[in-house]
This record gives sequence, structure tokens and C-alpha cells, in this order.
Amino acid sequence: AKPGGWQLDSLSDTEEQFSRCAAKLRALRADSVQLREELNLLFDQLLSENYNKNFDVCALLKHARSLVPLSHEHLVIKLCQLMHHLLNQLKVIMDELTLDVLVTYTMSALKMCSTWTHSDVLLALSTIVYGNGHQCHQHLNDLLGEDGALLLYSSPSQPNIELRRIALTCMANICLRIPGQPPLDDQYKSVCFGVFLKTLQSPKPPDTDELFYCMVIQAALKGFQCCLSGGKWKFGGVEELGSVLATLKRLMFQGTPGVSIEWPAVLYPAPLPQYEGLSAPKPAESPKAAEPSKDANKKRKSRGKGKKMSTEEIRGDDGEEDDRMAAPVLQKVGGRVGGRGEAESLSKSYTPSLYPSWKKNSSDSEFSDPEGNAQSKLRLSHGRVRQGALHSLLAVVKSVEKRALYGYWSSFIPDSPTGGPPPLTLLTIILKDPSPKVRACALQVLSAMLDGSRQFLAVAEDTASPRTSYTPFSFSLATAVRELHRALSLALLAETSPQTLTQVIKCLAYLVANAPYHRLRPGLLSPLWKQIRPYVRHRDVNVRVSVLTLYGALVTTQAPLPEVQLLLRQPEGSSSSSAGLFTPDGVSSPARTPVTPSQRSLHAQSPHVPRTPGEEESARVWLLQLCVSLVTQPREDQSDSEGTGTGGGAALEPSPVRLEALQVLSHLVHGYFSLAQACLCEIGHVSARCLGETDPSIQLHGAKLLEELGTGIIQQYRAESNVPESSRVPMSQVVQFWSDVLSGPLNAALQNEQHPTLQTSACDTLSSILPQAFAQLPDKTQLMCITVLLGLTYSDNYLVKTAAVRALGIYILFPCLREDVMFVADTANTILAALDDRSPNVRAKAAWSLGNLTDTLIVNIVGVDFQEELSDMLLLKMLQAATRASADKDRVKCNAVRALGNLLHFLRQSQLSRSAFQRPLEDAVRALVKTVQSEATMKVRWNACYALGNAFRNPALPLGRYSAPWSCDAFSALCHVVTSCKNFKVRIKSAAALAVPSRRGCYGDTKRFSCVWHSLATALENSEDTNDFLEYRYSASLRHTLSEALLHLLSVSQPLDMPALGVSLASEDGKGIKDHLIKYLRAEGGGGEGADGKEVVVSFLEDLLKICKEP
Repeated sequence: AKPGGWQLDSLSDTEEQFSRCAAKLRALRADSVQLREELNLLFDQLLSENYNKNFDVCALLKHARSLVPLSHEHLVIKLCQLMHHLLNQLKVIMDELTLDVLVTYTMSALKMCSTWTHSDVLLALSTIVYGNGHQCHQHLNDLLGEDGALLLYSSPSQPNIELRRIALTCMANICLRIPGQPPLDDQYKSVCFGVFLKTLQSPKPPDTDELFYCMVIQAALKGFQCCLSGGKWKFGGVEELGSVLATLKRLMFQGTPGVSIEWPAVLYPAPLPQYEGLSAPKPAESPKAAEPSKDANKKRKSRGKGKKMSTEEIRGDDGEEDDRMAAPVLQKVGGRVGGRGEAESLSKSYTPSLYPSWKKNSSDSEFSDPEGNAQSKLRLSHGRVRQGALHSLLAVVKSVEKRALYGYWSSFIPDSPTGGPPPLTLLTIILKDPSPKVRACALQVLSAMLDGSRQFLAVAEDTASPRTSYTPFSFSLATAVRELHRALSLALLAETSPQTLTQVIKCLAYLVANAPYHRLRPGLLSPLWKQIRPYVRHRDVNVRVSVLTLYGALVTTQAPLPEVQLLLRQPEGSSSSSAGLFTPDGVSSPARTPVTPSQRSLHAQSPHVPRTPGEEESARVWLLQLCVSLVTQPREDQSDSEGTGTGGGAALEPSPVRLEALQVLSHLVHGYFSLAQACLCEIGHVSARCLGETDPSIQLHGAKLLEELGTGIIQQYRAESNVPESSRVPMSQVVQFWSDVLSGPLNAALQNEQHPTLQTSACDTLSSILPQAFAQLPDKTQLMCITVLLGLTYSDNYLVKTAAVRALGIYILFPCLREDVMFVADTANTILAALDDRSPNVRAKAAWSLGNLTDTLIVNIVGVDFQEELSDMLLLKMLQAATRASADKDRVKCNAVRALGNLLHFLRQSQLSRSAFQRPLEDAVRALVKTVQSEATMKVRWNACYALGNAFRNPALPLGRYSAPWSCDAFSALCHVVTSCKNFKVRIKSAAALAVPSRRGCYGDTKRFSCVWHSLATALENSEDTNDFLEYRYSASLRHTLSEALLHLLSVSQPLDMPALGVSLASEDGKGIKDHLIKYLRAEGGGGEGADGKEVVVSFLEDLLKICKEP
């Protein structure tokens, strides 16, 4: 208790001293006799303490500022030091008045006080403006405008290097944006950006200490990051971006011996690699290397230094233990040369000085202690510059549009195998930089570049043999992917810093998630799969999590991949005996636990579950068993004490590991269900166990795993599935599986109102039950599912309500439920209530469910009993609700119009003739017409055209000559769209809708019939007119649909229509119509009965054309 009491006493003493000094300071007046002495004493006392509790600093500093005239420069310095001390330690949020007062004071001090004070004044100013740049608007012109104070001090011509550094720091703090605060005005941000870039591009001034110059560069890099953080690139075009990238690339290698490169001033985007040219003095080294005596001396010298490396070489730039010397150990144990040693050996004949010079270090005897200390500080400072440059590059990658950055990939990622002078890229840093922090930063940059690059990398292909005359871009890109695999595998083998190792594995996960392995020669994933297996039992929890993330990427990418299927089918011990690139036993380190015992016990630890006869063949999926073990079994090695205790005292894996293992299980089930189905019951038990735990995250992942299992079963039983019945999960097993799940802890999750996300996922799980299996569940179980879902639609949480409404929209399609009028009515009333919800997500899902429900009505249209039992008032409410929803947002509207089309199709004559339906009927059709003619999205207009065509199928709908005005409007809207809409899919659907009416009378009088014919004919003539290549691919389908529609009109035409048709066919357009129709008919004809009928129609068209030409 004594240390704690001492701390409290100390804290209270600090507070008491501050309060006493603050009270004395507030009591002082500008005309006090001993003002200078008292201020000096009070400032010293306030500066002597460290504070960790907020005080009223703003009022104190404002009052102190009024007591210190600018003529008393020593007091000005102390006041500035006090500002920096208090504001920096207490992280004070200043009000605008205090900010204005203090900025005004410090700026006045810069103008009026001597130069020797400016360093402290600028330091105080940088602390004052930290994150407050947007509030300093009235001072920004004086600070950053033309001839502004900060521009003067930060200029490369500024002789005082310390003033320059602090001015750059001040500018960085102005540009810094605190989350939730508005950013700095772009005008001033651009000024700062220009200064930072100019600083980075300027050479080191003569007679300037390298250490101080590195500090200036670090300040400029920090400001660079502040300008780019959280926003888009706004600092110029290709030239400016190329200049920035070239500068950052140079600084990425700051202070690395052996790199004597003439760096380009600008990098230009190009699909071909852009290598840096070697400097002129470089060839002069080759004669030296050819002399045998010197070469031998070099070798002896490096051997002699081996022992001293242990203390000095192994340490990185950041003063941390480096892992570079562990690489040879790994290589020897593995029985092969790997890691960075392999990278060196590949390039040794070309650049003999590159890697050894990085490792080269003088012995202690060559330096005096001060010199050695200075060298260490310089190495540390250079490492921080490289780290800052990589952080800045990361900010650039995140702020620049992906597409604009792809052209620069070859400058940072090699796209040719090692065979010439190796380019200096991110991989060079990842493999060879002595600082683990710098390597980790390079891996973060590479990960950011790979993230979201799937569309770009999709071009890569090397399955075909490369041409000798030139290298296609697709092959270069494939080579880059292979080079990334090679380099990251070497990094994985050599890296022992857990933090950097985690970044290596994460980077591999980004690569695997985005590379198009189905277009690359197989063999990239197998070595990686085997190489990462031992790391699953690494002592560091972050490494274990990242390995599982990588496995998740492997089983997700382009699933199912044949190579991954083979890997999943391999027995557990096969990797150790196979002749792979890396072997699990070849990677061992004090940081890792033994792998073999834990692997041997995986299956023993898993609960025994009886399997169906067809399961034995694929029961041993090593990755699946591993994940089950990680989720359910205690850790063998409890040294990291990160597990969560279970009742018996044993500790499970830490929560992040278990969550990631559950994610991998979900990915496995999703992508490779045919392999995972052998362990269906076992995975179900794992999910049930997770749902029964207290951690909501574990429960959530357990529910999601159940949903994936249900979805996998549904996919197998789809009508279009190519899975043979003998390979499907037996229906009896599916029914038993869901009976166990629904009688387990899923019910508690559905009713857990404290965790709405869990309720949402549980609703999704309920919606993934196979309809055929649902029909075989006990009645009470079916009733429980329906009752729970209906109840959850009234939840206060919109996520739960959305999921429940969606699940009902799926249940309404179940064959065993869609004929139940009571269930249909209950579901309809629930959906109608949800359509009026204030959440657009709920309304969108309710509209989708209403569309499904009305699809069910169409299925039941043949059942007279069903139509009679369904309430007319309910149908009227549905019609009115769908009409209102058609005026909502597009994602609501697209399904609302679908529902309208179904309802207009379903309504019977007895309902349409009732007065209560007349106005809603007209409103519904006009809503569809308005949507067709609107500028809504393609999907909405497509659905509206489909809905009108659906409505036209109702023979009771008044579409004839004496119909309502809306009938004419419907045909006019479709005729307009079929000729003028830019989207060919919408044209196709409008043409199909115009061909729906089965009777001539539905088209109205001859004028309307002629208008429909003319619109279809014009659309056919213009079916190839488009400037959008993406639309052109639909032109053949459009012509097909238009030809069908025209032939349909001919088939229903009457003698009164002939004059108008004759005029159309006799015109110039008629020849084109005839050609298209004949092509269509001949394409459709393939012999048999259909061919004779089509020849008759062709003959009819030709005769018709001759008759129309006669006088």
C-alpha cells in the first residue's frame, strides 16, 4: 500500500504546488515592483514539475502573457517554454479566444524579439497550433501567405538548421487534422505541401551536420503525412505525383551504404519496368574485385568480424534486436540456403557490394567511444528517415486513386525475375533493411498497394508459353506476382521479429486475396501452404492470428481452386515428407513452440462424431480439424498466458485466434463445402458451443458459421446444381442437423436483446434452412421459427428488423408455406408495417420481401380457393403500399414496382370492377409509367418495364379500345423507351412487355397498334447504334427480342391494320425489317415441325410485301 500512497501524496503535492503558483501568478499585476523576479521564480517552479491532470491552463497562460512584455526577452523565452511544457503535457483543448491570444503573442515575439529567442518562440507556436490549423484562419496569411513567417524560417536558404526544423514542425502541426475537426483550407495546405516537398528535394546544405539534416527531413516527412492523411490527392497531376514518388523512393534508402545511385527526379507511369541507372563510379569497383589478394583479404576480414556482430550488427536502426543474424541459422536447420542469403547469392555476381556493405561494420577498435556513439545516432536517425519516407509513401498510396498508381508499380515492385542488376524496390527493403520497424513499414506500403488490386492483377497470365519477340504485359504482371511470392517467402523464412513477421504474413494474405491464381501456372500456393503451417503454433498471438488470416485468404481466393482442393485433401503429415520448397521442420526458433506434437494431437483433441458412410474419404481435412481444435481445445503451451480460462482451469486460445479460426471455418464451408460436409455434425457442434458461450463475438461467429452451413446445403439442392444426388448431404442428415440446431442455444441468441447484432445473425441463420428440410421439421419447430421471426419484425433495432423481414421474405417462397393463406396474410401485414419504417434499410428489405410475397401470389394464381380466401382489403392495402413505395429511394423502388406488376397480374375481374379498386389501380399503373419514363437506375427501369409486361398478362385488365387513359400511357411509355433508352437491357425488357398482350383488342385502335409497330421497327433499325461498347454486346439479344415482338404483332394483326403495316414494309425501312425478320426466323429454324411453320411465315411476309407494292 505504501507505493500507492506515496504516488497519491506526490500527485497531491504537484497539484498543490501548481495551484499555489497559479494563484500567485494571477495575483501579480503588470505594475508590481518585483515583477521580473517573481515571474522568473514562478515560471521556474511551474516548469520543474510534470503534470498529468488538467488544470485551467488557458486562463493562466493568457494572464501570464499580459504580464510579460516583449522587451523582456529572457521572460519571453521562459513563458514560451511554459506554453510548450503545459500544452504538450496536458493535451489542452483551447478555445478560440485563447488560441488567438497566444498565436498573436508568439507572432509578435517573432517580429520584435532577437533572433536567439526565435527557436523557443517557434516551438511554443508549434504546440499552440497543434491540430488547430482550421481555427487559425485569421493568422494563416501572416504565417503561410506570401513572405509569411513560417515560409521564411522553413526556406532551404535558412542558415539556422534548428529554426528550419521547428518551422517545418509548426507547419506540420497546422496541417494536422484531429478526427472530427474540419481540415485546413486547401490553399494553405498546398503551400505547406510545396514547402515540405521542396525541403525533401533540396540537397544537404554545405557544412551542415548530417544528424541535424536528418531531423529536418523527418520534420518535412511528418508534415507530408499530415497533408495527405484522411483525404484525396489534391496536389497536381502526373508530373507532381511522379516527382513525389521519386523523392520518397530516394529517401526510402537514406543512409544505406552500398547504394550509389543517381536517382531520377521524376518517376513516370509506364507498363514497363523503370530501373535506376548505376552511377558513373560504379564500374571502377570491378577491377578491384578481380584482384585475388584483395578478394581473399575481404573474406578473411568478414570472418574475423563474425563474433563482434552479435552486439552491434544484430541491433537495428531503432535500437531493437534485429533478426537478420537468425537467417543463417534457419537456413542450416532447414537443410537449404534460403532467406536473404538466397537473395544475396542470386545478385552477388552483379552487385557484389550491395548487401555486404549494408552489413559491413567497423570493429570497436576503429572508433573512439564518442565516435561510435555518433555513428549509432546517425544510423538511428537514417532509419527514422527511411521509416518516415515509407509512412509518407503509405499516405500517398491511400490518397491517390488506385488506377493512377498502377503505372508506378514497376518502380516499387520488380516485374522480372532476378537475373540482372536487381532494382531497388520495396522488396529490397523488406529483405535487407537492418531495422525491423523499417521493414514493417515497407510491408505496410506493399499491403496497401496490393489491397484492392484484384481488377488490375486480373490481367496477369502465364499459363501459355511466353513469346520470344516481346513480353506481353499480362506475362510481366504474372512475373511480378511470382516475384512477390518468392521475396515474401524468403522474408517469412528469415524474419524473427514478431511484429514484422506479422506484417509479412498479412502482406501475403493481401497478395493471395488479389492474385488471379486461376490464370497462373499452378505451384505458387503449395509451398506457401506448407511454409506457414508451423507458425500456427507461434508464441506470439498476433502471428497466429495473421497465419489464420492467410489461410482464410487461401481458401477464399477464386474458390474452389484445384490446387487448394489438393492441399486440403492431403493427409496431415504429408507436407513433412513431400519435396516442397519449405518444410515445417526446417523453421525453428526459440520464439516458436514445437509443432509436431500439437499437430499429432489435433484429431485426438477433436470430439468424436459418428460419420455417414460416404464421409471417410474426405474426413481428414487438416485445416478444418486445426480450426476446430483452436476453437474448442485448451492451448498446449500457456506461456503467453493469453488464453481465457474455462471451468477446469485450462485456458483456451485467446479470443482473436478463436475468432479468426471461426472465420477460416466459414470460408472453408463457403468455398469448399464438398470437403467440409464430411464434418457437418462436428462443425454444427462447434457452432452450438460458440452460441452457448458468453462472449458476443464468439457467439456471432458461431451463428455466421451455421448460416454458411445452411447456405452450402441449399446450393447443393438447387435445381441448377451439378452436384449428383449421391454426393449431397442426405436429407435425413439435414433434417437432423437443423433439429439439433433449433433445439439448442440458437433460441437464446434470437431472444438476446442486449446484442442486436447477434440477433441479426441468428435471423440470417434461420433464413438459411433448406426448404425441403423445413417441411420435414416437427410442426412445433416450424411454428417456433415463424413466431420468432414475426415477433422480431417489431424490434426497436433496425438491423434486427431488417434481418427478420428478409427471413420472412425467404420463408414466403417455401413450398410448404406459400399455400398457407394465414401465413401469407400474417407475413403481408408484417411487411406492410415495415414498408412505413423510417429506416431506408428496413424499407428496402420490406419491398424485396413484398416482391417475393407477390411472386407467391402468382404461383398460387391457379388455385381458386387461395384467391377466394385471401382478403380483398389486404390486396388493396398491398397495392396502395407498393404504389407509395415506388416513389421511395431506388433500392426500395426497384422491388416495389416488381410487386406492383405481380399484384396487377393477380387481381381478378370481381376485384377490378369494384369502385374501391378503381383509383388505386390507376395510381399503380401511373406509378409504373412514371418509373419507366424516369431517369432512375437501370435496374429500377428494367423492373418497371417487366412489371408492365406482367400486368399485361392479366386478361381482366382493361387494355382495349374503350379502356382507361392509363392504358394508352402505358403503351406510350414502353414505345418511347424501346426506341430511346441508352441501356439496351431496358430496351429488351420494354420490347418483351410490348409483345405480352395475347389478343389484338388489348392493343387498342389501329392508331395505337401502328404506333407500337413503328416503335419496334425503329428500334430494330437502330439496334446497333450505340457509343457504349458495353451496351453493344446486348445488341444481338435486343434484335432477337424485337423480331419476336414484330412477329407477334403480325400474328395478332387484323385486316384493318394492313394498310399501315403495308406502308411500313413498303418503305426503305421495310427492307431492313424484312431482312432482320428472315434472319431471325432462319436462325430459329433447325428442321422439323418448327421449320415448316417458319417457312410459311417467311412466305407470308414476302407475299404481303408484293401486295403492298401493287397500285
